[in-house]
Amino acid sequence: MGLDKPIKQSRREKKKGEPYSYRMAETRTNKRKMGDRREADSSKTASKWPTIKTKPNLQITCLKDAYLFTVQNFLTSAESKAFVKAAESIGFVHQGSLGPTKGEAYRDNDRISVNDPVLADTIWESGLDKLFCDIKIRGKAAVGLNPNIRFYRYKVGQRFGRHIDESNDLGDRKRTHYTLLIYLSGGFKPKATNDKSSPKDSSSEPLVGGETVFYGSRNTVVAEVPPTEGMALLHIHGDKCLLHEARNVTKGIKYVFRSDVVFA
Repeated sequence: MGLDKPIKQSRREKKKGEPYSYRMAETRTNKRKMGDRREADSSKTASKWPTIKTKPNLQITCLKDAYLFTVQNFLTSAESKAFVKAAESIGFVHQGSLGPTKGEAYRDNDRISVNDPVLADTIWESGLDKLFCDIKIRGKAAVGLNPNIRFYRYKVGQRFGRHIDESNDLGDRKRTHYTLLIYLSGGFKPKATNDKSSPKDSSSEPLVGGETVFYGSRNTVVAEVPPTEGMALLHIHGDKCLLHEARNVTKGIKYVFRSDVVFA
């Protein structure tokens, strides 16, 4: 299930920093249940964010040239866990869609949105700026991250159907051209012998499923990226964006930090 192409929308329906094929779903969800799309107050959340260390020797793994690549250990395990703790303390709200039969990408996850330029700059300057120093889009250089920061939580049974992410005009000749996903959970983590957490507590279980899968022509799989704690995934969006999906989580909880790389 899912969309094979973006939905055409008017400018009034567009919201900066959000994937193209599900904005209508979010707008309609607002009408059905007011409060599902609340934005966290950055003045109240800034103190919750962990201190992020600069990573001087980040290495990228290209999955499709410079259009799609991963960065291992972009965040440390402690930083990832601290972001999860902070996000949970703010409180997630459910986000869904009307589904493919209504012309929308299927979506079922939980979400937080916060407009936080300081957090965006902190993440950018921790090493992303160096990775993008040689990447140009139509003669423009990467200058930072979209301050519209989102956190996603996928529990067992939740997923995000096939969709594409649109490039967004942020004003002042700034435009987004890459999606940034930082996985805050995932990967093999053996339990400590003294771990007495309840086996029914999904937050303590290893994450299974939730892969981000990219598709090329004729529905061929270009890349399949399992979520790994602290790993960043970056892919071009807009007219060159590959159709992609977040597969169903079958065990544990998947947490994701989401923003966009801005060019000017």
